[in-house]
Amino acid sequence: MFSVDFGFPVLGASVLDTGINFGIYCKNKKNIVLNIFNSADDTTPAIVLKLDEKLNKTGDIWHIFLREGKEGVIYSWDIDDSLNLLDPYALSYTKNKKRAIAVKKDLFKVRHLNTPLNDTIIYEVHIKLFTQNNNSLVKFPGQYKGFVEKIPYLKELGITAVEFLPVFEWDEYTGRYNANNELLENVWGYNPIGFFAPTKKFASEDSNSNFNEVIEIKELVNELHKNGIEVILDVVYNHTAESGNDGWVYNFKAMNNSGFYMLEKDGIEYKNYSGCGNTFNCNNIMSKDIILNSLKYWYLDIGVDGFRFDLAPILGRDENGQWGGHSVLNEIIQDPILSHCKLISESWDLGGYYVGDMPTGWSEWNGKYRDVIRRFIKGDFGQIPELLKRIFGSPDIFKRDNRSPYSSINFISCHDGFTLYDLVSYNTKHNFDNGENNQDGENFNNSYNWGEEGETDNLDIIALRKKLIKNFFLILMISQGVPMFLMGDECGRTQKGNNNAYCQDNTLTWFDWDRKKEFEDLYEFVKQMIKIRKTYSIFRKNSYWECEENGRNDITLHGVNLNSPDFSYHSLSIAFELLDYEANTKFYIALNSYYDDLEFELPLLDENKKWYKLIDTSENNSFNFSEAPIDKLSYSVKARSSIILISK
Repeated sequence: MFSVDFGFPVLGASVLDTGINFGIYCKNKKNIVLNIFNSADDTTPAIVLKLDEKLNKTGDIWHIFLREGKEGVIYSWDIDDSLNLLDPYALSYTKNKKRAIAVKKDLFKVRHLNTPLNDTIIYEVHIKLFTQNNNSLVKFPGQYKGFVEKIPYLKELGITAVEFLPVFEWDEYTGRYNANNELLENVWGYNPIGFFAPTKKFASEDSNSNFNEVIEIKELVNELHKNGIEVILDVVYNHTAESGNDGWVYNFKAMNNSGFYMLEKDGIEYKNYSGCGNTFNCNNIMSKDIILNSLKYWYLDIGVDGFRFDLAPILGRDENGQWGGHSVLNEIIQDPILSHCKLISESWDLGGYYVGDMPTGWSEWNGKYRDVIRRFIKGDFGQIPELLKRIFGSPDIFKRDNRSPYSSINFISCHDGFTLYDLVSYNTKHNFDNGENNQDGENFNNSYNWGEEGETDNLDIIALRKKLIKNFFLILMISQGVPMFLMGDECGRTQKGNNNAYCQDNTLTWFDWDRKKEFEDLYEFVKQMIKIRKTYSIFRKNSYWECEENGRNDITLHGVNLNSPDFSYHSLSIAFELLDYEANTKFYIALNSYYDDLEFELPLLDENKKWYKLIDTSENNSFNFSEAPIDKLSYSVKARSSIILISK
């Protein structure tokens, strides 16, 4: 039998050699009870400890010490009329998400890789969906351990960082049903119930009471580091699974509803900048405490290298929802520890679009980059001026306040929207399986199917789609900024036109490893483009490309005629020449989204150098370096194709 003491005002469950200290923050509450369970499945606690306000309360923190308590103790809190609540500071929850598990913090002796941003190539990936398919041929499909088995694939591809979709334990309930009247579950994870505990959904041992998930995610991070791959977590601090007035009560509502959430003027309804029923009041002092401590736990204890903040502007809003001042966003970038992480924001929420407005030191998902690259490849008019800005690192957005081009996270597709293959295969979204009558998901995708909606046996259409995807990857890998792409885009992964597959835990979203064989040429192309980016410093320059008449000249703009870029509305092509000073090498890049071939004049080189073909996306072997020099003074860039020439 345990004995108890008053404890000390530290939040969460602190496992010490002599016992466990439990602490929880409660504002204006009177009846606080700690429940201890023998098993995660027990409905009745073995020990009920009612805390004394005079003895077990310091300020707004209630605390108690359980002498001889050991790691693995299962517990919950009762706060006034709210029973069996989860400790938001707990490091592990039971599988049914009814109890918390006391876990000892244990620094993993992490050595962060600290890969410079200009050398970073991000692969956005879902831990489960990556290996769940039977054809993944792993021993532990859909699990942390299964992901470890696929690290050689990532290493061969050449990526330097994985960006994991959320791993905070989440509530998977959606309330949606498919056509077969089957309840759909949230598989993406953007519905957290706490900010410390990793999900048990990816753990290898099907047990309700252990904390293997903590061990296994640490092992996964460690194995990725051994292979030179960093880990970035997609973190969700902007809302919780407690949703609105009719939502479940897990913890924050009972602890201090008006402190942890933004409420309307009536003090009852929840502001909803997240679109998920509530908005976390991130700049309340206790909210900031849990956010900052959560980040430090994942960085120092688990060992991750950085974070991507879902709907980051919410972290810059005050309790009334007003944007500005940044507050916790500034505190994160000024923190002596967290400022050394990779910090990436999704700079929009339901209240506005703020790309370029994050504090100096943050990198940002660049939605403008995504949109213009899609429009250009689709063949929309009027794109050339903005296209160049995005390829050149978006200086119009980020150059102010001395921000580098690596403030821009460049992407064309991500988890939210079409895959790259679907982008060139569907005119419209096909989300009926989500149970919302195709009303969910983005309607404006800048996509085009090129002749047939969805999959086709037409070899010409298939070849064109592959070529367009190669164009996407070519532009992505030569652009200034940090490239990011979605898992499977390197081998034609499809979700059959579903652009909001958050509730599809099935073969629709599982990585189809047979697809890699079918799209081997595309995979090899992506691998070679990554290699080119890594090899030549001009594509990873720390500062913006300069184009000065009387100074250092990294870039010269061309059109089909030399030194004559066509910025007119109907222009569908552009070319430019890059000088890599370190390698004393020039590159000539031409992008043609016109429906016909275009003949581009080539710049003259020094007498002892010639142009060689490095990339031509119109060719099946488009990633092969040409051994023969180009003897002509021009190059025919095929319709809807891109080229890279190199001087030798």
